[in-house]
Amino acid sequence: MQNDREKFKKEFIKRLINLSIKVIKFSESIKKHIIFYSILDQLVRSTTSIGANVIEAKSSSSTKDYIHYFETALKSANETKYWIYIIQNIVNEENLVKQSNEILKEVNEIANILASSLLKLKGKK
Repeated sequence: MQNDREKFKKEFIKRLINLSIKVIKFSESIKKHIIFYSILDQLVRSTTSIGANVIEAKSSSSTKDYIHYFETALKSANETKYWIYIIQNIVNEENLVKQSNEILKEVNEIANILASSLLKLKGKK
């Protein structure tokens, strides 16, 4: 059981890293539209913050601190969704819409994992 949990944690970290890379590449492909500069900056910051906070939680000094990092990661995931929604309502290039849908799907799954983890950590699940 412990091995399954450790395996899940490692896979989750890989997903977070892959999501960050996917968003950075997505941002590069959309950067030609000057109107998106500040939105893309926010998108990259919020997305990379998800993984950074999950990693930071590993070295927390208490359960309360650990929970705080996961809460911050969940907030960043929600912020990432917001920026994707904004982009989706402006962009109309098929390829970019497809990429944004893939990112949104992954962010939703990650947000659900974080929320479920928080419920367990808080003893509510």
